[in-house]
Amino acid sequence: MAEPFNRRRAIGTAAGLAVLPFSRAAHAAAPKGKMPVDQYLAYDGLGLAELVTRGDATPRELLEAAIERLEATNTKVNCIAAKLYDHGRKQIADGLPKGAFTGMPFLLKDLSVNLAGTVTGSGSAFFQDDLAKADSTLVARYKNSGLVIFGKITTPELGLTGTTESVPHGQTKNPWNLEPTVGGSSGGAAATVAASIVPMANASDGAGSIRTPASCCGVFGMKPTHARVPWGPARLLGWNGLSTVHAVTRSVRDNAALLDAAAGADVGDPYAAIAPARAFFKEFGADPGKLRIALMLSPTSGSSVDPVCIAAVRDAAKRCQDIGYIVEEQQPTIDYTAINAGMLATLNVSTTAALDARATRLGRAVTENDVEPVTWYFYQEGKKVSGLAYATARAAFDQAGRAIAEFQQTYDVILSPTLAKPPMKLGLLSLSPANFNDYVREVFSFGAFTALANICGQPAMSIPLYWSPDGLAIGVMFPGRVGDEATLYRLAGQLEIARPWFNRRPVI
Repeated sequence: MAEPFNRRRAIGTAAGLAVLPFSRAAHAAAPKGKMPVDQYLAYDGLGLAELVTRGDATPRELLEAAIERLEATNTKVNCIAAKLYDHGRKQIADGLPKGAFTGMPFLLKDLSVNLAGTVTGSGSAFFQDDLAKADSTLVARYKNSGLVIFGKITTPELGLTGTTESVPHGQTKNPWNLEPTVGGSSGGAAATVAASIVPMANASDGAGSIRTPASCCGVFGMKPTHARVPWGPARLLGWNGLSTVHAVTRSVRDNAALLDAAAGADVGDPYAAIAPARAFFKEFGADPGKLRIALMLSPTSGSSVDPVCIAAVRDAAKRCQDIGYIVEEQQPTIDYTAINAGMLATLNVSTTAALDARATRLGRAVTENDVEPVTWYFYQEGKKVSGLAYATARAAFDQAGRAIAEFQQTYDVILSPTLAKPPMKLGLLSLSPANFNDYVREVFSFGAFTALANICGQPAMSIPLYWSPDGLAIGVMFPGRVGDEATLYRLAGQLEIARPWFNRRPVI
């Protein structure tokens, strides 16, 4: 039977050694036909796939263990939008391709990626019968890697906010503490990984929606370079080019290997990211060299940052210095007024376009009762945005991207808090707020750091290195140079050794 995970031993995989699973301690072999859930929890995705490859477990055993864990935890966390158990069982019965993740159970975010024959609900009552006719290219690539898709995970309506609360599914809860938010919009993904339902889950990010929930839930989240992973064929760009798609994971190596499976331009893509020099998985465990890191303590808006988030980022800076990296407090110069106006124009127009497209398919107009109050506001505002304003937004984003690229001629990586506040109380960021002005103020202050990487097209990762005195996860964020996920994965591998988080799990 494959050995359970040892972090330092696993780094040997980057040098071509056998893949070893992530685990806390050795477990006895599972009884024939059933895998104990505690054994399932001991492995990361590559470790589970290795069990299948070696004949120590079957895909069906892994799937049933994942379902058992889901059923035991979802009543508390509420992170599942659709249970597709029979789909997963059929995938296995039909035969799985041999790939990096053959037999590993997997969950899709219920937004923007399509699984043929299932509803893409988009966290909205208006989309609850929106049946997909074909797989997204990304879903086809997931299947080709051997992943077994057995459900969809929660998101707020159209991914429009930094929490995961919606009319169709209610509030998704944070496994570390059921009172604060799980983050959003990929909150269902982060919750499933934090709750150990799956070791990795699909997620997407238009202004921080991978990194925000990764921070809130104490898991690893990577937003790739713009156009690294295809969206098509149903949509080719999201949010004026700001949105990208990948995953949250428990281990760094899973994240890198999954990006290898997902990345690469699709036919007809309007843009394509620069191809990596080698597989991202090979960067795991590699030496990043003597990095020069810019410590960014204030967001471009100049808004305040909670002391616990500052403590987290200073702790990470010290950790980086201990490894041998150069860390200097520096701040890029960005025209915040221009990019903020651009973000609002993009958010509004994208909401209007999505709702009008759905209305066209339904053959009727959108009404106020179809969507949540903030979504309706964005929809109405989107109708007022001129072509000039939209073009000006894109120009502002391009100028910001240039400014960051110039800044990163000196610095390999930027280090900042992922969020400006600890996980906030549920309800404050809901799209059905008690007070709209409070909502606007809170959502922009909470995610004050994350959107810049979307605007500039950079890869950026949130790493779980710090917990607050009251036990809440506080992530730190590392944006890299455009196209350079490699350096981020190398750095993440070093930090995963310096302060391991794989076995730090909430009790639920």
